[in-house]
Amino acid sequence: MGDRFPRARTAVVGSATFGVGEMPGYSALEIAANAVHLALADAGIGLPEVDGLFIALPDDLFGGLSLAQYLGIHPRFTDNNRAGGASFMSHLVTAVMMLDAGYLDCAVIAYGANQRSSGGKLSTPARPDRWDAPYAPMYPLSFYALAAARHMHQYGTTREQLAEVAVAARAWANTNPEAFAKGPLTIADCLAARMVSTPISVRDCCLVTDGGAALVLTRMDRARDCPQPPVPILGAAAATWYNSLSQADDVTTTAAA
Repeated sequence: MGDRFPRARTAVVGSATFGVGEMPGYSALEIAANAVHLALADAGIGLPEVDGLFIALPDDLFGGLSLAQYLGIHPRFTDNNRAGGASFMSHLVTAVMMLDAGYLDCAVIAYGANQRSSGGKLSTPARPDRWDAPYAPMYPLSFYALAAARHMHQYGTTREQLAEVAVAARAWANTNPEAFAKGPLTIADCLAARMVSTPISVRDCCLVTDGGAALVLTRMDRARDCPQPPVPILGAAAATWYNSLSQADDVTTTAAA
């Protein structure tokens, strides 16, 4: 895809987060909308100028339509594509291509969630695979555990090596004022933590928090007039192949590889 990607012809000109941590009383849509307003203010761009809207809300299959209606805008293109955590990279690729083609002039990629204050667990509208359901997997944790166990068997990966990921993430979190979990975390802490789905412990799991974020993108010719230094998009790619890991040809390989 490298020769077809419009390298450095589009840029991020605004960004913002809102409500990271706990935001009781806010819906996911409201959190996302607040992030959009802040990101547009950062970019110096008015709400009516947004003609491309990309969003994947955890509790709304038609999040793009809901957000456009909530914001009171009429975008030329709305993308509700849902691919889990890969959604936003897919949104980025699509937005860049459409901006470069001249179909869009200003694109917003947004997300919002209230999964901590509304229930304290990860929610998803995805249907369980008929072949997985009899085993009552924890979605999506059991699939990560399956992949990790297979990787250990196939390549000799250890729990200590997996723990290094959590320890590194915590180290970065300790430098981020908005991070939800802070403080020391060691490999020993991870190994001693409660097991959730072997070989994944609670310390290996991502946090479930409230929060929203938004990016504002435009073409480079316009980006130079924005108040913030533009961040050129040099490359991006996204691919998703299956909904259930049990349908993968190799559970240790993803489309990204």
